[in-house]
Amino acid sequence: METIRLDGTVAVVTGASRGLGRSMAIALAASGARVVLASPETDLLAQVADEITSRHGKDRALALPADITVRGDCERVLAECLRVFGALHTLVNNARHPYLTRLPLWEIDPDNWQQCIRVNVMGTFLLSHVVAPHLLAQGFGRIVNITTSLNTMQTRNYSQYGATKTALEAMTMIWAQDFAGTGVTVNSLHPGGQVDTGNIKRHSADRAPLPVDVLDDAIVWLASKHSDGKTGGRYCGQRWDANLPPDAAAAQALDPPVLRAP
Repeated sequence: METIRLDGTVAVVTGASRGLGRSMAIALAASGARVVLASPETDLLAQVADEITSRHGKDRALALPADITVRGDCERVLAECLRVFGALHTLVNNARHPYLTRLPLWEIDPDNWQQCIRVNVMGTFLLSHVVAPHLLAQGFGRIVNITTSLNTMQTRNYSQYGATKTALEAMTMIWAQDFAGTGVTVNSLHPGGQVDTGNIKRHSADRAPLPVDVLDDAIVWLASKHSDGKTGGRYCGQRWDANLPPDAAAAQALDPPVLRAP
């Protein structure tokens, strides 16, 4: 089976301190990429960097505490990435607000709602906005927005989280058109179901949670030359078949768009 290598590339992964972000960052490093790990969770972030260093050697990971809702922090992420690694090729927008509630509209705490919007939507916009000129100038780049299943976007009492991830799907399709012909691609990636992050509350008794590495193969493919020209797509990690060649697995994992491109 073909193995994708990312030697010589640099990726920034937000929300890299735990869960899907941690797993994707380690997978990118295992494939040869150098990785900037961004999150406000300083101690957990350092643990991920130490794990990458112990597995793959020195100078492969940079732990960078950052709040992506602050533009200055976003600018520092880019500046430090370029200072330490001298390049940036892939941005994985995985960070999300940690305090999500499953409540009807009238019971939601407005402050919590606004903070979720700030992290999931505004934070993703700010870091992407900061990084975009660099990617455009080099004529190559990857932006991957981590979203969620259609069911979650529309489930009762999920208006807080569902609204933010629906916004990311719209942003993905719009940005893909904005970057058309520049060498920069924009895609979304989602697990396809609830993920076993070690501290989940099961919402379905008849469906086992997905493994935390469910997005790993897909993110490596999306960060590679294999995905050249593939933009505006929505990929499902659960449907990625590692027994197939990577390009065939990607084609199988491609979802119909959530929205119709104009």
